[in-house]
Amino acid sequence: MRHRSLREALNSGETLVFGHRGAMAQAPMNTLAAFELACAQGADGIELDIQLSRDGHLVVMHDDTVDSTTDGQGNVREFTLSALKRLDAGAWFAEEFAGLRIPTLDEVFDAFGNVALMNVEIKSSRESVDRLEKRLADCVRRHNMREQIIISSFDPVVLQCVRGMMPRVMMGFLYQPDMPVEHYLPLKKLWHEARHPRHDMVDERYMNWARSQGYYINVWTVNDVERALHLQGLGVNAIITDEPGPIASALKQC
Repeated sequence: MRHRSLREALNSGETLVFGHRGAMAQAPMNTLAAFELACAQGADGIELDIQLSRDGHLVVMHDDTVDSTTDGQGNVREFTLSALKRLDAGAWFAEEFAGLRIPTLDEVFDAFGNVALMNVEIKSSRESVDRLEKRLADCVRRHNMREQIIISSFDPVVLQCVRGMMPRVMMGFLYQPDMPVEHYLPLKKLWHEARHPRHDMVDERYMNWARSQGYYINVWTVNDVERALHLQGLGVNAIITDEPGPIASALKQC
């Protein structure tokens, strides 16, 4: 059975919990095992990162290189999908996860599209987004995921490009305190539904401003239960966390 839509969930008055790259504190990030664990721990959704392989497949990886999360070395964009699939994406975390593979976005949608909301962060650059946007739009369409996801990026120009291909999919702008002022200028041309600030940027004044602008506020990365409860009291719409188990348990008791 398909999960409620993301917009319905954000409008519910609840504070949603998204597993950051899955339940990455207990399982290797951005793997099917991490996403499955996040769902089992009570997360409403999962946050994941996508970029393109050399042969144009959407793969779920955070870093530009495979060095820190696989047994390989090199830039993700230099690998074909078949080469990426030969890498071990689990043993670096713990021996019990040995043999896990880098998933494609298709595989994630297949496995979790009916049970979890999704925050898909684009890691590709402006130079490659023209290749990515059509593939992403096609993937979302194939899996009928338009109502279940939000696309996010630190780059408003990237979001603007993707918005042109998917005008009805929600968009969220990621940001943090040390970003230069000029980075925000393209936002004037970007229609987006959500802001995704680092959690320490959010206080009552910020939330009053966000409500006046009509934005949903989804914060990252919150692993402290007391901080999560405080943000829930402020009215944030979603919390992204490495520890979905304790955060979801605390928020859902309130």
